[in-house]
Amino acid sequence: MNTQSSQNKKAVILLSGGLDSATAAAIAKSEGYELYAISFSYGQRHDKELECARRVGASAGVVRHEVVDFDLGKWGGSSLTSSMDVPLDRDGAHMAEDIPSTYVPARNTIFLSFGLAYAEVVGADTIIIGANQLDYSGYPDCRQEYLRAFEDMANLATKAATVEGRHFTVYAPLLHLSKAEIISRGIDLGVDYSLTWSCYQGLAVPCGRCDSCILRAEGFKAAGIPDPLITHHTLG
Repeated sequence: MNTQSSQNKKAVILLSGGLDSATAAAIAKSEGYELYAISFSYGQRHDKELECARRVGASAGVVRHEVVDFDLGKWGGSSLTSSMDVPLDRDGAHMAEDIPSTYVPARNTIFLSFGLAYAEVVGADTIIIGANQLDYSGYPDCRQEYLRAFEDMANLATKAATVEGRHFTVYAPLLHLSKAEIISRGIDLGVDYSLTWSCYQGLAVPCGRCDSCILRAEGFKAAGIPDPLITHHTLG
């Protein structure tokens, strides 16, 4: 898993508009991948992240960018797809205690499945995801074991693998990096983090209180770099 060399340099990237997927796109681009982006309108609380995904994709020079529309809010189960309150003002210890209400049931499995179908059609053998199992909110579908299992499934379930001899790889270049390391790597690669969005709330400006905002702020602080998104909104 996470092999960086490939004869086929086309890759599908799951692009959320957040800083992790923006950094993953920059890393893949620097490694010579031709990127086909896919984003999802899945009934989430706001569409600001999709606006940012389009901007990030354009900045990364993706060949094609698809937005898939479906509604996981039909049955809820998450504070990102329902009227449940988003957890606020939690420190790292509280974040590590359990899986928070912002977990969306089976989300990465659904996203990766769409990515796999897209990859099979466009001739990409690599699916890139900005998953991270260090600075994350306890989501089980961000772990290496899960990504390896999905990769195994992809190579059992597709015509491209079973008949045509292709091999699919799930590439998670950020998996073992801290948020500060992710940000530093992105800055080195020229990522414009003012184009990204991390806040779960979807307000006019980042709330600064949800888990995602807190992890982002701590990452920029640890990297010794001001967050250009905050600067942008302050100046605006």
